[in-house]
Amino acid sequence: MGISLKPQHLNRYRQIAWLFVKYGRSDLVKESGLEGTLAAEQRVTPKEAAKASELAQDLEKLGPTFIKLGQLLSTRVELMPQAYLEALARLQDNVDPFPFDEVEKIVCSELGVRMSKAFSDFEVAPMAAASLGQVHKARLRDGRQVAVKVQRPGIRDAMFEDLDALDEIAEFLDNHTATGKRYGFCQMLDETRKSLVRELDYRQEANNLTTIGSHLREFEHIIVPEPIADYSSSRVLTMQHVHGKKITDLSPLTRMEFDGGALAEELFRAYLQQILVDGFFHADPHPGNVFLTDDYRIALIDLGMVGRIMPGLQEQLLQLLLAISEGRGDDAADIAIKIGERKEDFTEKEFKRRIGEIVAKQQGATVEQMQVGRLVLEVTQASAENSIRVPPELTMLGKTLLNLDQVGRTIEPTFDPNASIRRNAAQIMQQRLMKSLSPGNLFSGVLELKDLVQRLPSRLNKIIDVIANNEMKVSVDAIDEKTLVVGFQKVANRITVGLIIAALIVGAAMLMRVETSFRIWGYPGLAILLFLAAAAAGVILLINILFYDKGAGD
Repeated sequence: MGISLKPQHLNRYRQIAWLFVKYGRSDLVKESGLEGTLAAEQRVTPKEAAKASELAQDLEKLGPTFIKLGQLLSTRVELMPQAYLEALARLQDNVDPFPFDEVEKIVCSELGVRMSKAFSDFEVAPMAAASLGQVHKARLRDGRQVAVKVQRPGIRDAMFEDLDALDEIAEFLDNHTATGKRYGFCQMLDETRKSLVRELDYRQEANNLTTIGSHLREFEHIIVPEPIADYSSSRVLTMQHVHGKKITDLSPLTRMEFDGGALAEELFRAYLQQILVDGFFHADPHPGNVFLTDDYRIALIDLGMVGRIMPGLQEQLLQLLLAISEGRGDDAADIAIKIGERKEDFTEKEFKRRIGEIVAKQQGATVEQMQVGRLVLEVTQASAENSIRVPPELTMLGKTLLNLDQVGRTIEPTFDPNASIRRNAAQIMQQRLMKSLSPGNLFSGVLELKDLVQRLPSRLNKIIDVIANNEMKVSVDAIDEKTLVVGFQKVANRITVGLIIAALIVGAAMLMRVETSFRIWGYPGLAILLFLAAAAAGVILLINILFYDKGAGD
């Protein structure tokens, strides 16, 4: 039994089948009925195992769909060995440019005006060409120099045609093979399709440029090109032109003219903030997407691929990075267990031993050998091998840091990412704390407390009625109804005090923005007094909880 082969997809079937055979999965070719697409000599598995770098090269040759699929595979630790994860994480695409008359046709169609009316100058030769599109240098009528990214003609249809062919194979494997049922190839392709839809809409990339640019505004030596909305559409993206060159093209003489260590440190700190504070980050910082400007600043370009991390996971990822960078294997294992989902056959002792080996291995490494991204990927790989299902965000973090390690070493060969994490941990935690104390978060907390306090009396009355009617069943000895009621009253009182403290903090935070001549320590005086009152009340409440309750318990 095999899939029903469609004539228009035969060439892709053949290429996919050859990939399976080359990389040791000829069983999937037989089970899916793709053997007939291969020549006789292609059906024999090569004697020597193909290297991970070869898979990356093969996917690059097959085009953008397979490059994006490879990038997704680099986040599936349960599917790929470590060497393949690293090779796929660094996938890049460099292709020949398409003709300028096609460029002009697309630009005019998308912007709704003649090219000469929108631009006073538009260079024919592109600055860069990739599988999804190419970038041209241009000048607007108002004199601004810009970079114009134009989508490759027909790329959307070609990519979705490839995905349709892959869908047919994936659906058959999922329904008829143990491998497919285990890994869920259809779901993987669905993720690839969604990712491609986002990347093919340049308006989404324009939003990414704006958002990340605003988040990184405080970093003096890092810039993100500003998009120009009036000259952009879903297939054309016009943005600020960055004068500089790729960091991979820097000459030894140029490297002597700037402080590489300081630049690498600032770049790494910027990404830690994106990941662990903002929760929205550039997920593809390979060296080709990082430029050094003429005034020796770092420019981040091509923000089509981004990642998102929820606040709860951010806290755990920070703890994991600190544990790895400080060589605390047991703590790293505990955090990985907390982040992931344990399966039935999970063995904690074996998992901790494996994580301990991974983390201990870096202790003897030289600065040049330390790669925090590789360590994170190894932890995710070990988690998958030991029956822990980790969230895809952890693998994306490892992939991003792996590329960032390479960028940092390109800028400064002696850059130590582990030391950078340790140096910046306190500041990251402070930023997270300040973010949690923002008026929006505080108001949300106050509203939740208000709701709790409003409902508490009725809930307490119900509990007391249940106790009075002898309807409450608890597995404790000698329960005292009076003590229980007093305990509930104590809880209610402390919640009320907590609500008052929260209100003081909110009021103080709002008053910090009010200009006044009365100032304490350089800040608005009334706001500082409210902060001090809240702090004093908090200390008194804490002392009451720690000492009074302890005495009552004794």
